[in-house]
Amino acid sequence: MRCTFVRLAGCPLECSYCDTPQAIPFDSGDVMSIDAVVEHVRKLGNPLVLVTGGEPLAQRACMPLLESLCRLDGIVQLETSGALPIEAVPADVRRIVDIKTPDSGECGSNRLSNLANLRSGDELKFVLCGRADYEWSRDFIRRHRLTDRNIPLLFSAAWQRLSLRDLSVWIIEDRLPVRMQVQLHKIIWGAEATGV
Repeated sequence: MRCTFVRLAGCPLECSYCDTPQAIPFDSGDVMSIDAVVEHVRKLGNPLVLVTGGEPLAQRACMPLLESLCRLDGIVQLETSGALPIEAVPADVRRIVDIKTPDSGECGSNRLSNLANLRSGDELKFVLCGRADYEWSRDFIRRHRLTDRNIPLLFSAAWQRLSLRDLSVWIIEDRLPVRMQVQLHKIIWGAEATGV
């Protein structure tokens, strides 16, 4: 689906697999007003808008931005590290909450209370660096009975750290009810391309 990314700067985490280190500093990127961002998104006219980061919830203006984007005709998603509370996110926003795995180096940042605040339309995402992360995530899903929640569970292979083939085989062998998420933009335009 055609999608407009709105990338907010600043992130308090230091995930080992971060593929947007340029967005970690809070003073990176261009300063724009909410109205300017919304107008740019409106002109692009894509059916999906994804607000991501850095960590968007670390920005004070994130909630007003999300509220303004929801007034456009389309789907609004928020991708968050899962380290900050999600309950104040507007009801019309679909939340993609990362669960940090051990090899991310940020497993201790998981805010498990967010699991109780998941709702229809939300998704949980696990970025996996290897077999140990896969097993940890599989066990996490079972321990927290996440398959009972009717929330899509996404498994994504960290770029150049875990092969898509291996991940596919493990999911099939375990009959795990997850969707494998592939970073198509890196396959199509290359891992270093930005703005695509």
